[in-house]
Amino acid sequence: MSAKKRLKTDGPGRGAPSGERAALARVRTICLGLPDTLEKEAWGAPTFRVGGRLFAMFVDNHHGDGRLAVWCNAPPVAQETLVAAEPLHFFVPPYVGPQGWVGVRLDTGLSWEVVAQRLEAAHGVSASKGKVSARTRKAGAAARAPRRTTDRAGRKGRTLPSTTAGRSRRGARRRDT
Repeated sequence: MSAKKRLKTDGPGRGAPSGERAALARVRTICLGLPDTLEKEAWGAPTFRVGGRLFAMFVDNHHGDGRLAVWCNAPPVAQETLVAAEPLHFFVPPYVGPQGWVGVRLDTGLSWEVVAQRLEAAHGVSASKGKVSARTRKAGAAARAPRRTTDRAGRKGRTLPSTTAGRSRRGARRRDT
């Protein structure tokens, strides 16, 4: 199967007016044109992921807010800058806004070039976070490697994970006498 996958492609576009279907088709084309991207329906909406990490979500009148938009992961400070500069086109989305995501309105005449730039930036932010977390997981696993313990007589004891060294099975401190 190819790296670019689409799951449940007929999501919110089903029965939607042609403007919403056309906007979803354009967002889908842009997102799936980015490396290692897959589409997955979540929370009743199409979401786009890279390396298992969400980078964009298409929303159509989310909880009756009246907006046709895409929520995008954003680099630090981008949300504040974009919303302050062009509040007609950009907004702080619910749920993910506190993490710096930016809402990009698709129903206000914003050029598709700008929408594509925001989606590409979102993809880059999420892709880099996925790489960092993979490296962090490897480093963390090495730091938690089991260590050998020794008793007072210098004999080797059993191997214990570092988090339980010096503790009995029930969690109480072991007395060294």
